[in-house]
Amino acid sequence: MNDDVRDDGQDKQSLENDEPTSTSRRAFIKTATVASGAAATLTAGQGVMHELDLVRPAHAAEGGIEDTPVAEKWWPSRWGEGDQTGATNHMSPEVTLDAASLIQTGKVYSLGRVYEYGMPLFGQRVFALRIPGAPTGGAFGKNQVIWHDEILTTEIGQVGTQFDGLGHIGARVGEVGDLNQEVFYNGYTTRDLQNSDAEAGSTVGAYGLQKLGMENVRPFFCRGVMFDVMGLKGRMLDAGEEISVADLQACLERQNMTEDDITEGCAALWRTGWGEELWMKDNARFNSGEPGIGVEAAEWLAAKGISVGAADCWAIEAVPNPDPNLAFPVHQIFLTKNGIHILENVRLDHLAADGIYKFAFILSTLPIKGATGSPGNPIAVV
Repeated sequence: MNDDVRDDGQDKQSLENDEPTSTSRRAFIKTATVASGAAATLTAGQGVMHELDLVRPAHAAEGGIEDTPVAEKWWPSRWGEGDQTGATNHMSPEVTLDAASLIQTGKVYSLGRVYEYGMPLFGQRVFALRIPGAPTGGAFGKNQVIWHDEILTTEIGQVGTQFDGLGHIGARVGEVGDLNQEVFYNGYTTRDLQNSDAEAGSTVGAYGLQKLGMENVRPFFCRGVMFDVMGLKGRMLDAGEEISVADLQACLERQNMTEDDITEGCAALWRTGWGEELWMKDNARFNSGEPGIGVEAAEWLAAKGISVGAADCWAIEAVPNPDPNLAFPVHQIFLTKNGIHILENVRLDHLAADGIYKFAFILSTLPIKGATGSPGNPIAVV
């Protein structure tokens, strides 16, 4: 038993899925958090923190901020103050037609994992499905119809193949406890994201985000570009191993592609081997850390104008980060700074086996009002 406080009635799966790994995850997250506090004392010349322009939009707090964990002021977004759509603003007829031009054979690849008992889960997240009754209803009518329903208990947007909305990740840029100093995409704050319960004295809105919810995400029909880093390296990458810009460029060369193939609005995916080698095979190791892109590669992809970054692991970025002062910085670069969505735990081995590196990427997330993320089954069509 680890040091988490558990309900006696907690679902058994959460114990089985999380027990071996939740302590290790807390350890490296805690280490990064403590180290980041020390980082604030370093000089700007060391590249850790930079001064922040204090001009803020109306929905962000005024004054009192000199530095942020993600280096520079990121709002308003390129799509203007008040935007909640983020990089799915790229979804246009031109982007769709470009993606459609890549369809030559009509072959469809499912990139999603099966949502099932025993899959790796982050921390104390839960996935529990129950069928009420046997059957749930019936029989009725002369035809004696019967049916089954299901009850699903889970963090619906944050388990399995999961799509991160813009309300999922932010950055504290001021004093602890000041909800106006916790900033998300386009300058929206925790206070902005709360519901009316906050006005009655609640510190956290319990009934969905009032801004940046999943209802703002547009369907994806765009070009997909896969970087087969596992193929490049000839092995599964290691936990904490950072994928560099040079690695991504080497993948393009190996795949007979150029940087021109990374078009604005496209989906970028990278294969590390972590998923295909460990998913449902060694969950403890899968959850203990992961390979992925680092800050340099994230900034490079963001500058290319991608709409979503995806990988075959649970956080798309190197964990623990090679810089012990940082915890999940790629999430902040993508979601918080640039409105680029994140798609985790996708399957890519079958694309690599068939030598498929460019394709039409299609995904329609669940428009759950106020949700932080969505499940889904993205597809690649060639």
